[in-house]
Amino acid sequence: MSDTLVIGSPKRALASRTRWEGFFPYYAGFPENFASRIIDTADLSKGAVVLDPWNGSGTTTYAATTLGIRSIGLDINPVMVIVAKSRLLPASEADTLQALAATIARGFRVRKGQPDELDDELLNWFRPEGANVVRTLEKRIRQHVVGERAMHGSTLPLENMSSLAATMYVALFAVCRELTAKFRSSNPTWLKIPVGSDKIDLSRSALVRSFVKAVTSMAEALQASEHRLEFGRADLMVADSTSNRLPAGSVDFILTSPPYCTRIDYSAATRVELALLRPILNISMKELGRKMIGTTRVQSAITEINPNWGNTCTDFLNKVMTHNSKASSGYYLKTHIDYFDKMYRSISNISHCLKDGGKAILVVQDSYYKDVHNNLQLTLQEMAASLGMPLRRREDFAVARSMSGINRYARKRAPTLKEVESVLCFEKAGPLMSNCGVLIQS
Repeated sequence: MSDTLVIGSPKRALASRTRWEGFFPYYAGFPENFASRIIDTADLSKGAVVLDPWNGSGTTTYAATTLGIRSIGLDINPVMVIVAKSRLLPASEADTLQALAATIARGFRVRKGQPDELDDELLNWFRPEGANVVRTLEKRIRQHVVGERAMHGSTLPLENMSSLAATMYVALFAVCRELTAKFRSSNPTWLKIPVGSDKIDLSRSALVRSFVKAVTSMAEALQASEHRLEFGRADLMVADSTSNRLPAGSVDFILTSPPYCTRIDYSAATRVELALLRPILNISMKELGRKMIGTTRVQSAITEINPNWGNTCTDFLNKVMTHNSKASSGYYLKTHIDYFDKMYRSISNISHCLKDGGKAILVVQDSYYKDVHNNLQLTLQEMAASLGMPLRRREDFAVARSMSGINRYARKRAPTLKEVESVLCFEKAGPLMSNCGVLIQS
């Protein structure tokens, strides 16, 4: 039987950032209405499972839940798992948010001096007194909504954190993101670490006002949200797409956007949030950064080029290797090999867990290394085909502002290069394999 998927543009609309969705800013991914229309027209049977192995801010799992469909969202970044959990908070909890924020703020006392942990990563951006104020509020959140284990330095499986607790953390994320905004650049993943007097000084009263204001704004946006969550169960987990293997044939439909191949340090984009969560995490930002797909850090064990990655990938890597620019045959080649190695293993896991005849929709953006075109769409098509998932449909959308184009030097070198964002529809080969008819709406 043929599916008819309604696919609009995967580009984010600025208007969406002013509603409930606006409290979860994320430079990557696609908008909620894009995901909702695809899932709603996927003709999924009762009991079907939707997966996003790079769930990010949780657009896929949120859209599936509003439609009453069970979903699984995986992300290696604990910050994004908390954001995705917060996004699932039902509108009925709006009043509870404000009452809980008032409870957390009430009796909030801060001792003078340094934070308890002298190596607290908040000290990267805050003066000692300010870091102590922020850490004390974070402890209050742990005490009131996370649990006793978290107060005694135990790491926590974040999949057990409630959406209400996650929302309190997201409110604190928003406050700290605003406080550190002056240290950010046009690159959304970059956050400068200031020195001396440039660091932030912060009083208890100022932080409390900002925190309560953030929670109040979230409560108002939640009450006014257009969607009401149905009964779709969402399982959100911290997991590495390269090694997590869900049971074979356990997923009916996949909607996701793989990490860009533009040397983006995804962990650096959430440095402040990771610093806030450090007491309940079992991984440092440096360790997390090395595990990311697209890491800027060279791995200690460098993988060789794998012919199974396909001719397009091999040809691109050979061009990088022989490029006459500095470090092309060293650092840049190694980071690209690391990216494709991790991507191939991830696509293998996607194929493993997808049912025969199941669909995998990937939103993919190409890029350039210097003047060399990285046709990521074709590379992923060849990888997927070799793993039993032939491409059934592709639609391209022009990209006005790409991640690689953020670098002004890249644009100076090649001002006419244009990236494309594509919606790729794959189907798991098997006895139930069918055509994937797609209706495109602009």
